[in-house]
Amino acid sequence: MSTIYVCPLARLQQTVTETRARYVVTAINPWSIPDTPKGVAPDNHLKLAINDITEPRRDLVHPEPHHIEQLIAFARRWNHDGPLVVHCLAGISRSSASAFIIACALSDRADETDIASRLRSASRTAQPVSYTHLTLPTNTNACRSRGG
Repeated sequence: MSTIYVCPLARLQQTVTETRARYVVTAINPWSIPDTPKGVAPDNHLKLAINDITEPRRDLVHPEPHHIEQLIAFARRWNHDGPLVVHCLAGISRSSASAFIIACALSDRADETDIASRLRSASRTAQPVSYTHLTLPTNTNACRSRGG
């Protein structure tokens, strides 16, 4: 698998430029969704308008299984010719959760615990808890294909 970079919104364009990434995942509050970074085709930019919450709350967008399915479908469409950049507002929870989900979906046989350990060792701030709880039971078809 090619490299997945995780960053905050403030470093999005810099990270895309430095890594020469052509695919980007945005997982951010609906009112904070940025324009597609320079160098990335609009079709290669997945924009997930979700809030950083683990339970539904009034006036906020709770991550749902269809968001996970969109993320996994986008990840499978990624051509691996270069890196993928995943970001949220702070580059901590939604982005690391997205990177974890992508890595699990693209690594059918890898153990989720090993993937999480590698993610945490690559970033001391990684907290992939935002919406991974949606994938850990059997809430999406893609997760069922991993056996749960």
